[in-house]
Amino acid sequence: METRINLFENPISAKFMKRFANASTVLHQSPLPYSTQELVSLRASQINGCGWCIDMHTKEASAAGESAARLHLVAAWRESTVFTEAERAALAFAEEGTRLADAYQGVSDETWAQVRKHYDDDQIATLICLVGLINAANRFGVIAHQQGGSYEAGMFAAALR
Repeated sequence: METRINLFENPISAKFMKRFANASTVLHQSPLPYSTQELVSLRASQINGCGWCIDMHTKEASAAGESAARLHLVAAWRESTVFTEAERAALAFAEEGTRLADAYQGVSDETWAQVRKHYDDDQIATLICLVGLINAANRFGVIAHQQGGSYEAGMFAAALR
């Protein structure tokens, strides 16, 4: 599989991608823990099969101090003991918010109650925006065949400057 188009080199998509990526700055500055943001982004990217985003979020989380064991277990978070109750609520939220076509109601009332139990309004707003943002980013990567493997931690932030 070859990359179909480099969205960062085409003049139209490069302008759009820079503006799109700058939206993530707002989320990174929010009160939702960065580690939770990376776990959520990684899980949605796994579901959507976006190699580029999986590569990026795994490496960014690792560079921020996330353990290899936790990163390896994100795909099987329900069958692991390494995530807090709050992280489990966020991961369930990410899955349900990503798999909209699989569940007519989107995020279930049960999952919403768990998220509400562990996060305040600003953190929940961040989760909602984050799930929307990462799903859109996954679509860009999958459609363009952006391949994972070459990403280096900090590379994305450097491209925004």
